[in-house]
Amino acid sequence: MVNLKTLGKKWTHRRTMSARHGLKFPCARIKRYLKRGHYGGTTRVSEDAACYLAAVLEYLAAEVLELAGNRARDMKKGRITPRHIKFAVVNDEELKELVGGKDVYMREAGQMCYLHPDFVPNIKKKT
Repeated sequence: MVNLKTLGKKWTHRRTMSARHGLKFPCARIKRYLKRGHYGGTTRVSEDAACYLAAVLEYLAAEVLELAGNRARDMKKGRITPRHIKFAVVNDEELKELVGGKDVYMREAGQMCYLHPDFVPNIKKKT
């Protein structure tokens, strides 16, 4: 028997959970990882919780990449390196606190050199 409701209608593609919420990060994969990890002693995870976590992770990644991209552009480089990411995290107070406070260690990013303020020349702008 023919379904009269769908007769003549174009078949629509299924949309992913990320597409429904307007995200780039994979909500379904995060939900699967949350269920598999037994966080909070349960295997039941709502779709909203997974999408919220994906949105937070996407925002943090975008923030770090924007700052690292600005740093790479300032150094006239076309590619973001681990050193640019470290500079971005260390120079932003909120990201520095989120990552670990005073000492931020990242592999292959090198050491941050400290210059005493007395050794830095004062640059005065002409008005």
